[in-house]
Amino acid sequence: MSNPKIKNMEEFAAVSGISRPTISKYFNDPESVRASTREKIEAALKNHNYRPNIYAVNQNRRHTKNIGLVVPNLTDPFFASIARTIEGLIVKAGFNPLLLSSHGGPRQEISNLDSLRSIKPAAVLLAPLGRASLADEVAAFAREVPTVLFDANLEGIGEAFFGSDNDHSINLIVEYLCRSGEPPMFFELKTPINPNAVKRRNAYVAAMERLNHKPHLIQVDGQGWNFEEIGFSEGERRVIGRSLPTNTILCSNDRLAIGLLSAAYENGVHVGLGSGASLRIAGHDDHPFSRFTCPGLTTASQDYNAIATRSVDTILSLIESAERMDVREETLFEGRLVMRGSA
Repeated sequence: MSNPKIKNMEEFAAVSGISRPTISKYFNDPESVRASTREKIEAALKNHNYRPNIYAVNQNRRHTKNIGLVVPNLTDPFFASIARTIEGLIVKAGFNPLLLSSHGGPRQEISNLDSLRSIKPAAVLLAPLGRASLADEVAAFAREVPTVLFDANLEGIGEAFFGSDNDHSINLIVEYLCRSGEPPMFFELKTPINPNAVKRRNAYVAAMERLNHKPHLIQVDGQGWNFEEIGFSEGERRVIGRSLPTNTILCSNDRLAIGLLSAAYENGVHVGLGSGASLRIAGHDDHPFSRFTCPGLTTASQDYNAIATRSVDTILSLIESAERMDVREETLFEGRLVMRGSA
């Protein structure tokens, strides 16, 4: 009985047990992989009688070996961390990552895409600004260049979107905070710049109502990406020393929570568990700095590795096939609760 026909490189990777990036690297340049790996791939090719789409490979060589990677702000360690993971996966697949930061500006985001368009990249991975993005111009770029979005979604733009399941993670942390102490208030920007923030607000309200608690929102002023500064200044103004309906604050993101933790410390407010604590603070994202705050920040972690890996695998499949996806894919990855001393 013959083996079922292998349709593409992704299926070949699954049946051969060799990583998709390594196989892609081999087909781009067999000498670029180790001799032992090359032997395994060639044995699997013979065993499964798989031949790559030579026409597609030749078509792809009309483009550069570059894959663009655009993030909202590289000064944010969250984006620096996920970009570093994605860069490594792109290099492993035999391509060159071109990393650009939009610095929180919608015109800079478009300028980055224009710069990439001029060098004819094989494809682009984009973490868009979100609400501030010039969606029509981003969509025009994505029609020309295979584009996959991650972190923040722009509805209907690009071949696919991969991000976090905010409903799941917010439910997880709200349930924990209600179970372990007083139900939380929600601390956020009055006008969020990222669509994830709106989803988290709505998920918080829904979770509180489902648990038969009244939602309370602390919506503060602030613009741009200086979340720690906003958390500190608005925390002093709206939280510290005020009469609140609860002693538990859930922040829309960890950077706001880090600022609020600092404001509490500066004003002599003890945060955490135990008899001497008067406030509990939690966040969302598992920011790279969150485990180093004092006390460590309780948070909901995003699955950075899953988002990065799926995004790169999809881009590589698009490059290999030289065809666009029939249906735009959207996949959300569940987070996990990270319990630390702040709550």
